[in-house]
This record gives sequence, structure tokens and C-alpha cells, in this order.
Amino acid sequence: MSELDQSYRYCLRVARTRAKNFYYSFLLLSAQQRKAMCAIYAFMRYCDDLSDEPGANREAIDRWRAEMEEALEGRFSRHPVWPAFHHTVRRFGIPHRYFREMIDGVASDLDPRRFETFDQLYRYCYQVASVVGLTTIHIFGFDTRSALPLAEKCGVAFQLTNILRDIREDAEHGRIYLPAEDLDRFGVTEADLRSGNRSEAFLRLMSFESKRARAYYDESRPLLDLIHQRSRPSLAALISIYSRLLERIEGSNYDVFKRRVRLTTLEKSWIVVRALVS
Repeated sequence: MSELDQSYRYCLRVARTRAKNFYYSFLLLSAQQRKAMCAIYAFMRYCDDLSDEPGANREAIDRWRAEMEEALEGRFSRHPVWPAFHHTVRRFGIPHRYFREMIDGVASDLDPRRFETFDQLYRYCYQVASVVGLTTIHIFGFDTRSALPLAEKCGVAFQLTNILRDIREDAEHGRIYLPAEDLDRFGVTEADLRSGNRSEAFLRLMSFESKRARAYYDESRPLLDLIHQRSRPSLAALISIYSRLLERIEGSNYDVFKRRVRLTTLEKSWIVVRALVS
């Protein structure tokens, strides 16, 4: 087996075991697209782990950044992701700046996070999620640049959903992603988030943030018509999984402190089947 085949096989294993939501949508793609998605996911999963794992530090992220720059030029360290990553980036013409922006976003998570304004939060969402959307639509295929800002908004919608789902876990790690201007507006404190205080003020705040996320889903919906037809079921499934997750958060009356809101494997499988036949 060639080095490239071994690399793609490694990326597939990572995607199967770690991509709780993304992997289901990969199943609706062609074999080459699916391999490419797994390669990009494996790279981004490792990036994210560098800021979340115990002992995370800037030195490790800087080392990963340097290895990435080498890999983009076709020179690989011993990490198994690089041959598949390099092959995918070249094959689909993915701009290198997206990967640099994501590492910048991940590196910022090493420090306790606070955002004063939504504009600051939006920039963070762009770095860690919109760049994922901008990368993957190159694999989906698109013919007009008007797809790019829609992919950006779709990524923001996904990340806002993640933030609402993970409020308790993030607060425990010193990360408060909801903007201070919103907390002040609704009378919610950081201590409320850390202690799991589901007050009326918290519920109003969550309703506001949920509607904001929903607006980004709505704004990005035309993206489905702008990517290549063969790829549309995959993107439709991915959007459905994340928007259903937001619905589940809303349906629980924002009870995000007791347990992590999630979809079952059966629910995600049904979404994939429906996307395939619609």
C-alpha cells in the first residue's frame, strides 16, 4: 500500500470515530470526495484537539502550523495525515489561507475566551467554522463566487449552535463565548453560566441567541442551489443535522446544563436517507 493510500485510510478511521455529525453527510458523496472530506476533517480534528487536550500549549500549535506549511509544499513530517491532506488541497484547489486562519482561531482558544461584542464572536466563528465551510465547498464544487459568503454564514450558524450546546462545558474551561454585550442586555452573569443557573434571564438570552443562529441558517440556505448537484444531498444532510440540533436545544427549553444535547444515530441516519431521496 502506498504512503498516500495509508494516509487516506488513517483519515477515514479518524472521521469514522470522531466526526459525530459530519461523517454521516460524507456518505452521500462520491468516493474521491468522501476521501477528501475525511482528509480535511482529520487535519481540522487534530487542530482542534491541540487546544482542547490536557497540556495544550502554543508550542504544539506552532509546531503543527510549521508542519502544515511544509505539507502544503509537499514535504511531510511523520504524522500520517499529511500526504492525504496535501493531495486533497491540490486536487480540489483549496486556498491555503483557510488552513492558516483556522489555526489562528484554534490558537486563540489556549487563553480564557471573552468577547465583548458579537462582531468579535463572528470573527472567531469565521476562523474555526466558516473556513471549514469555505474549504468543503471546494470539494462539493461550485461555479459562482456568490457561494463563498453563503458558506461563511453557514459555518457561523453551525458554530453558534455548538456554542449554545456547549455552554456548560466551555464555562468550566474558562471559555465564555456569548458576547458580554448580550449577557449585560439580558442580565446574565458569567457566574450564572458556570453554575448552570437556568433563570428567566438566561432563557431570554438563549432564545435571542437561538434566533440569531436560525437567521444564519436561513441566510445561507441558497447555498444548496449553488454547489454542484451531485453534492447537494450531502450538504442538505449536514445542514439538517445541525439545524435539528438547534431545534432540540430549543425544544428542551434550553436545558443545556444537565446533559449534552445530541441527536441519536438513528435520527442522523434518517436525515441522511431523506436527503438522498429528496
